[in-house]
Amino acid sequence: MLGTFQKSLLRIEIEASEAELRDCLLRPVQLEKWLLSGRLSPGMPEELHSGLQFTTRTGPITILHQVEVAKPNCLRLILSQGIDGFHEWYWGEGWLQSRLEGVSLLPLAVGQSLNLLSLRQFLSRKKAGAN
Repeated sequence: MLGTFQKSLLRIEIEASEAELRDCLLRPVQLEKWLLSGRLSPGMPEELHSGLQFTTRTGPITILHQVEVAKPNCLRLILSQGIDGFHEWYWGEGWLQSRLEGVSLLPLAVGQSLNLLSLRQFLSRKKAGAN
């Protein structure tokens, strides 16, 4: 794999319940609404589960994701192709933590930060629309 080894750990406070965060991270229909890379592989199940594989694209770069762990408050993805590494998500009432490590030509910390901001904005808009 070409690129450099990178790692980033971010934790943010977010105005969302644990259940809202779970839906945004484990349900592909919700995930597609805020994930910057856009569309997921066609034919995704209703919820991510261990063993599932899917792809995303960042420009011309394809990233293969294999779900290693999918629990009510934890998601761990093994990444290959455009990023060789892993991405872990943990969440609870009002907080979200993302840990990303891998070898890539992509600026991983920048993409990770932008995705967290996108999720925060998505949840804020969703909450504002409900009021």
